[in-house]
Amino acid sequence: MKYSRVLLPLILVSLISSEILAQEDIFGIDTKAKRGRMSENNIGNFFRQAISNFSFELSAGGNYIQNDLNFLSSLPSEYPISQYRNLENPRELSGNDTISFKGNGFGVPVNLGVRLNLFNLLVVGGGYGREMGSMNALKGSDYQFEFENSAYTFDKLYGTVGLVLYDANRRRSFLKWRYRKFATQNVYMQSEKTQRMRQNYPWRFILEGEYGNILVRKSTSPNFVINDSPYYGLALRVEREFSEYARFFVKTGIEMRDFSYQTQNIEEFQNIKQTLLGAQVGLSISIPGTKRCKVEGCGVVMKHLHNGVEYRGSSIFNLQNRRVGQWY
Repeated sequence: MKYSRVLLPLILVSLISSEILAQEDIFGIDTKAKRGRMSENNIGNFFRQAISNFSFELSAGGNYIQNDLNFLSSLPSEYPISQYRNLENPRELSGNDTISFKGNGFGVPVNLGVRLNLFNLLVVGGGYGREMGSMNALKGSDYQFEFENSAYTFDKLYGTVGLVLYDANRRRSFLKWRYRKFATQNVYMQSEKTQRMRQNYPWRFILEGEYGNILVRKSTSPNFVINDSPYYGLALRVEREFSEYARFFVKTGIEMRDFSYQTQNIEEFQNIKQTLLGAQVGLSISIPGTKRCKVEGCGVVMKHLHNGVEYRGSSIFNLQNRRVGQWY
C-alpha cells in the first residue's frame, strides 16, 4: 500500500511527459507528424510545393562533328572546290559529276537550362546554349570543299523531354517483384528485402530527347546558312544525387542538324547534313521548397517540423534525412 502511493503518481507523470514529448520538445519540434506544410499560409504552401519541382542546371562537354555533302550541281564553279590530289592530271568538275564530301570537326557546348519534374516519370525543360568549335574542309575523291574560316560559334534555344527509365522508386518496385516468390513467413528474406528497399539509391537513368533552333554568331563562311527546320537530338542521361536537391550528371548522345551552302545564284545551293556525337557533364540544383531552419537553439540536421511547418536543417548539398553511418 505504501509503495502504491509512491508509484502511482510517478507512473502518471511519466505517461503525461511522454505524451508531451511525443508531440513537441523544448525547441518546438513536432515529432508526431512525418510531413507538414512548407509554409504557414495556403498560398505560400502551394507556391513552395510547386517550385520544388523545378531545377536549374549548368553543363559543358565536347562534340565530335561529322559533315556529309552529296554534291551535284550544274554550276560547280560557283563553289569553293579545288583539287588536292592527283595534281598531275587536273580536271575541272562538270555538271554531271557527283561527289560525296565528308569532313569532321570538334565543338565545345556550354548549356544553361531549367527542368520540371512531373511525377518522377517525365522531365521536361528547356534552355540556352553556346557552342564554339572548328570544322575542317570537306573531302571527297580528289577534291575538297573549303570554308573561308574553320572556327564557328553557334547559339541554340532548345527544349527537352525526358523519360525516367530507372531510379530509386523503380528499384523498390523491382525489389518487390524480385522477392515476390518468398513467403511472408520467411523472416530472413523479408528482412533482406526491407533492408535493401531502405537503402539510399542515388542513381537515376533518363532517356532524353532534345529539339531546338540554331542561331549563327560566327560562321565558317558567309554562304553557310542554317535551314529553318529545327535540330533533333537523343541522349542517355545518368544522374548521381549528392542530396535531395543537388546532383551530378553525365549525358551522352547524338544530334542531327541540317545546313545549306548558298551561292550568289539563288537557285544554286547544297545541303550539308551534320551529325554530332557528344558527351556532357554538369550540375543540377533543385529549388528547395522547404525553408532552412532558423529557430534559435535548434540543432536538428534532418527535416523536421516547427508548429506544423516543415524545415530543413542542412545545406542543399547534404542529405536531409541521413541514416546511421552517413557523413555529416
